[in-house]
Amino acid sequence: MSATPDPRDFLDLDAELTGEERDIRDAVREYAAEQLAPNVAGWYETGALPAAELAKGFGQLGLLGMHLEGYGCAGTSAMAYGIACRELEAVDSGLRSFVSVQGSLAMYAIHRWGSEEQKAEWLPRMATGEALGCFGLTEPDAGSDPGSMRTRAVRDGSDWVLDGTKMWITNGTVAEVAVVWAQTEDGIRGFVVPTSTPGFTANEVKHKLSLRASLTAELVLEGVRLPASAAFPEVRGLRGPLSCLNEARYGILFGVVGAARACYESALDYTLSRTQFGKPLAGFQLTQRKLADLLVEVNRAGLIAMRIGRLKDAGSLHHHHVSFGKLSNVRSALEVARTARSMLGANGISLEYPVMRHMANLETVLTYEGTEEMHALTLGQSVTKLAAFR
Repeated sequence: MSATPDPRDFLDLDAELTGEERDIRDAVREYAAEQLAPNVAGWYETGALPAAELAKGFGQLGLLGMHLEGYGCAGTSAMAYGIACRELEAVDSGLRSFVSVQGSLAMYAIHRWGSEEQKAEWLPRMATGEALGCFGLTEPDAGSDPGSMRTRAVRDGSDWVLDGTKMWITNGTVAEVAVVWAQTEDGIRGFVVPTSTPGFTANEVKHKLSLRASLTAELVLEGVRLPASAAFPEVRGLRGPLSCLNEARYGILFGVVGAARACYESALDYTLSRTQFGKPLAGFQLTQRKLADLLVEVNRAGLIAMRIGRLKDAGSLHHHHVSFGKLSNVRSALEVARTARSMLGANGISLEYPVMRHMANLETVLTYEGTEEMHALTLGQSVTKLAAFR
């Protein structure tokens, strides 16, 4: 007879990890428990984040651009990167976003599409956390339809001049470099923009009710003059930014498994220790039904993430697979968080417990990097071969 399943890894999913992947899991989990978890409620409540300190710590762990090769990056497996995202988001979605935006958006864009000069200038410092980056695609009036962006780059002699506004940009107020996408006479192009360039301004977005342990900005570009070498040399159109978003979505579909796990474990611990009517809440049938539902959703999301991770490492991943994972796993995580919050009763709304913070964060995760509707339409097109976006 095999051992009784572990309530915190019921299907023993982590047994599928390699030794290196387990080591990364343990290192990130330990760092998160010691350095992040004790402070995250305060960061969330104040809407502040010690960006430079976090960047240094994440850089020392090798998490920034960890799945990229060369230029000081760790070159780990995609699965290892996913597991790191899972352990970070078990603490808070904002912390996973910090790493995801740096590595899967800003660094990946430069690594995949940049010139050798751009890579050599930025990637080594970004990998250590010395330089933070951000990714400017979304605009106030262009979210799900990035092709309608209004930011423009026009040639002036050998230079480029950029004008426009980008919105909801993570790390924008602390970034040293921004990857900005703009309309040009020959299609959408990407530009590597030092944030010290005259005409570049990053304004903090305040009054957020979700993802508060994260720094969010509006980027304003007014006559930002850049040399010709600032443009990505080859990529044109939406292929460039969408390839970066696919990398970030991969991190999300793993990350939300951590958020769901944290909410389930909080509900399990609470209902085992909280006594009403003479026995623990966990001893009541309705509570056990809820715990069973949470258990199934957390493990199902974990299975989906691991399968997609192995496909990515095997070179067999299609971006429709990532849409599947993002749609399914965020939906599961949000349902787990909402149910767990109710199981904690009045304590469920307190920052002393993680569930409502995760629940609020997941409302943002549901809509960024592609809304639920956009991923549903992507899957619909995949199986019918008929586009229904317009």
